[in-house]
Amino acid sequence: MKKKTSTNTGAENELTAAQRDELLTTLKARFEKNMERHAGLDWAGVKARLGKKAAKLWSLHLMESTGGEPDVVGQDAKSGEYLFVDCSEQTPNGRTSLCYDDEALESRKEHKPKDSAVGMATAMSVELLTEEEYHALQKLGEFDTKRSSWLKTPADIRKLGGAIWGGRSYGRVFIGCNGAESYYSSRAFRGSLRV
Repeated sequence: MKKKTSTNTGAENELTAAQRDELLTTLKARFEKNMERHAGLDWAGVKARLGKKAAKLWSLHLMESTGGEPDVVGQDAKSGEYLFVDCSEQTPNGRTSLCYDDEALESRKEHKPKDSAVGMATAMSVELLTEEEYHALQKLGEFDTKRSSWLKTPADIRKLGGAIWGGRSYGRVFIGCNGAESYYSSRAFRGSLRV
């Protein structure tokens, strides 16, 4: 049986009314402060969809409580879903020192990290950003100038034992690769969530 991450603290994964109101207030303020991330979209539409998605609110709560500062970065033209992504300036503080996935975690014989990025993302019901999504995020601002984020790794790279990460240095966005079992205090992951 897969272990539960410490992020999953609520037995039913539901927010109290006070927690929900606080989260919605935070999300609305961030949405209105950063309109360049979601030009042409309005908060009323986002709030209406969130009102019907208790499980998505729980995921957004976990993204927020681990330092992700989630915000809307687009909307799917076909499904109408809004795309939330962690928009914290640096990769989220509450998700550092993670290896890439549970396979990598199990392969470490000693000095194991507390969890894996894929394992924690799964427990939060979010997805790691792909390389393409990471580049799209970096067009909205300058992220990870001092840290880096694990990214969803293509199967051919993972099969060879590696995992990819993204960061920004010297005014450019870089994609690199490390062994999937490695972990660093300056690397976490950014999640995405469709609502």
